[in-house]
Amino acid sequence: MTYAIDIHIHTDADSCACTGSAQMYREAASKYFGAKMKEESVHETAEMYRKLNMKAVLLAVDSSSGMGTPPVTNDFVAAAVRADPDVFIGFASVDPWAGKKAIDGVKRAMEELGLKGFKFHPATQAFYPNDKQFYPIYEAISRYKVPMLIHTGTTGIGAGLPGGGGIKLGGCRPIPYMDDVAADFPETPMILAHPSWPWQDEALAMAVHKPNVYIDLSGWSPKYFSPSLIQYANSVIPDKVLFGTDYPLITPERWLKDFAAAPFKDEVRDGILFHNANRLLGLGLEHTPSKP
Repeated sequence: MTYAIDIHIHTDADSCACTGSAQMYREAASKYFGAKMKEESVHETAEMYRKLNMKAVLLAVDSSSGMGTPPVTNDFVAAAVRADPDVFIGFASVDPWAGKKAIDGVKRAMEELGLKGFKFHPATQAFYPNDKQFYPIYEAISRYKVPMLIHTGTTGIGAGLPGGGGIKLGGCRPIPYMDDVAADFPETPMILAHPSWPWQDEALAMAVHKPNVYIDLSGWSPKYFSPSLIQYANSVIPDKVLFGTDYPLITPERWLKDFAAAPFKDEVRDGILFHNANRLLGLGLEHTPSKP
């Protein structure tokens, strides 16, 4: 019995991703979020989610070309899933600029590592998702019928650094950059990660218009959600909205506390916390409505 499914978490304390320039970006993101970063192992992260009676989607990220930083690798995520399979669900990442290597990485992530989806970050990977040169990667992913989770809106990575640390936000706009992809790959679920400020209404329009488009609520406290996001979650797209934290930048405890005070309908809350992700990911889990 599972209380909630956090569709969006990170951990890199056991990987090589927090050295050099990566540490600079990490510190900028921590300051942006007002978060005190924990130096905990990935297993300690699993223990925390286990105590909360939650599953968590652990994300790889490969921004090697876009930022020149070491990736959180698919192998790292797969090892974490093997170590704590009762908690973690793994999503892979490939460098969009890697060409055939990226396509081979899709196949390996699915067929050898057993991961369950893919993460893209147009700002840190420095690409526009609707550029046709990247379509062979999406075609490879589409064969496996798994979700693509794509960062939308602004980002804490590089926030406050000169020139935003070189991070450019334009490719994180839902329309047209992700809407084109969702239209061209209608059988591939697309999760628009985060409330997509300053383009929230574009994300909502996509979720209403296209059956394969979902929205995750990570990276923001629910007390800052726009009225339109709450309105649509309560009415038009209650089955398309997913709980996510962006842990460790926001903790599940803080997110849930603020979610309890936000004006979501009671009949919508369990869908956001559990049912929508359980159905989308095909997990077949049983739900307990008891709070952790």
